[in-house]
Amino acid sequence: MNLADEQAKLTLNGNDHDYPVLQGSVGPDVIDIRKLYGQTGAFTFDPGYKSTASCESALTYIDGNEGVLLHRGYPIGQLAEHSSFMEVAYLLLNGELPSGDELADFDNTITRHTMLHDQLRQFYQGFRRDAHPMAIMCGVVGALSAFYHDSTDISDPEHRTISSHRLIAKMPTIAAMAYKYSIGQPMMQPDNSLSYTGNFLRMTFGVPAEPYEVHPAIEKAMDRIFILHADHEQNASTSTVRLAGSSGANPFACTAAGIACLWGPAHGGANEAALNMLQEIGSPDRIPHYIERAKDKNDPFRLMGFGHRVYKNYDPRATVMQKTLREVFDALNVNDPVFETALRLEELALNDDYFKEKKLFPNVDFYSGIILSSIGFPTTMFTALFALARTVGWVAQWNEMISDPGQVIGRPRQLYTGPTQRDYVPVDKR
Repeated sequence: MNLADEQAKLTLNGNDHDYPVLQGSVGPDVIDIRKLYGQTGAFTFDPGYKSTASCESALTYIDGNEGVLLHRGYPIGQLAEHSSFMEVAYLLLNGELPSGDELADFDNTITRHTMLHDQLRQFYQGFRRDAHPMAIMCGVVGALSAFYHDSTDISDPEHRTISSHRLIAKMPTIAAMAYKYSIGQPMMQPDNSLSYTGNFLRMTFGVPAEPYEVHPAIEKAMDRIFILHADHEQNASTSTVRLAGSSGANPFACTAAGIACLWGPAHGGANEAALNMLQEIGSPDRIPHYIERAKDKNDPFRLMGFGHRVYKNYDPRATVMQKTLREVFDALNVNDPVFETALRLEELALNDDYFKEKKLFPNVDFYSGIILSSIGFPTTMFTALFALARTVGWVAQWNEMISDPGQVIGRPRQLYTGPTQRDYVPVDKR
């Protein structure tokens, strides 16, 4: 973070106030208004924080106008094509890509943390069988802090590292067990001979009575999906993790808070909504009717999987996701009309003036639900998989925040519109 040559001038009540303009390594200038209230007695008003930088971060950079997503400077397309989820996890946590030995050590560390405490496994029995996997994950992840007291001192860098590794390692086990519990099958213990992603697939779809063979194409596709969801700057769930962490809460509680936020349909549930929409459309010949409905402001129908809060261009993750979808369908010999509908809908929308004018391009959620469904995941697991992948981003962001000596507790202010001060009236006088 550097100071720019300029100062931003604010005139309020006839008085001028100057505020520093900061520059990151890339991206827009940022006006530093930390002293605004103390100097002027005024707040800024920015619902949804659309124009507010809540923190300084070196993890992820997004240029929504150009469709750019970088992790520590590396384009997401290159990472998805050439890297692995474990390598990206190391990159996010440590700032640089690992050497061969560093990656092997990191992979070994994560592998050795995949098991859950046996009492924690019994925790699942307290949920109804039809409980949503995200409800289970909120409870189980929050409960981790009751089992791992040796890694909850957030002032100790070693504790932070251990808890980060534990969360990344145990999340696939927690998610897979949530799925197994919902369908009444025995929970599978981790197999440390498999990769991070292969182990998750086996714990999810394998059964004790039969050997499970990990399909290479599916393993690669899932690993790529995890990479694409690993981190995405200061989105709602990441901001929730940071806000919870700013109070000094332990990392397990902060991650549970992130999972709760991600559960919302406007955040992690968008791929499920996109798949449901494509299934509702049904076939390519019905698309024009639905496009017209999407343009009608009085019609509640909306095209799900199009547009993004940040991206005003094509979501770079969607490009990778479409390629991954084709690879999965080829490997499984899937002939799904939903996929053909998706391709045709994308083509028509991208060539329609209405959607081009409003910059409604396909996002990562448009294709991810189709892939996950074809692999065999029920829609209730979609957001749980998102949480699994995003955990590395959450703990990396949390770690970065805690390591900042200037970090203070988050405390947004408000534009108050309620009654002014008034005197209490006894109930018999009202």
